[in-house]
Amino acid sequence: MSGVVCRPLRTVYTVADKRSTTENQRRVRLFLTGALALYGIPCLLRPESGRILDAVDLAIHETGHLVFAPFGEFMGFLGGTLFQLALPAAFVVYFWQRSDRHAASVALWWVAQNCWNVSVYVRDARAQALPLVGGGEHDWAYLLGRLGWLKYDHALALDVRVLGAAIYMYAIVAGLRYAWSMGSAPDELAATAEAA
Repeated sequence: MSGVVCRPLRTVYTVADKRSTTENQRRVRLFLTGALALYGIPCLLRPESGRILDAVDLAIHETGHLVFAPFGEFMGFLGGTLFQLALPAAFVVYFWQRSDRHAASVALWWVAQNCWNVSVYVRDARAQALPLVGGGEHDWAYLLGRLGWLKYDHALALDVRVLGAAIYMYAIVAGLRYAWSMGSAPDELAATAEAA
């Protein structure tokens, strides 16, 4: 008997929940995008300051050295930065293919944050003042030295930082746009309902 009573209540609740879910998700996604926009400002202005994601990014960076080590010394050194950028980029692709454009914009924000992180490391190539995990050789001192570009470390770092800023701005604008328009497109509404 309780199964009969609960079933209609569950159906009514589900219908009411589906109506409010899109609006609630919109609000949460707008809030998240706003929080990332605000959090990104100090990250952009002072990327050398330690932030919450830096430890995660560092672990991913160090894993990249292991992943790319079999492809030679140069790729082993470059692999840290490649993996640090490729992993969040893989999330962008994953969410984009699932038609969750907002989640893709959040992952794209992470790519931007990693660009700022990388810019600090590139800028330090000549000075080598940053503490290195396990000692060893400075990735970007090695890479730029091998390429004969060591004297351009500050200019390259600025380019990477500006690229990160452009990606950040795009991710925030896209995130706001996708969050705001959430549920207005039938395909996106269906994809969101399907993912839930």
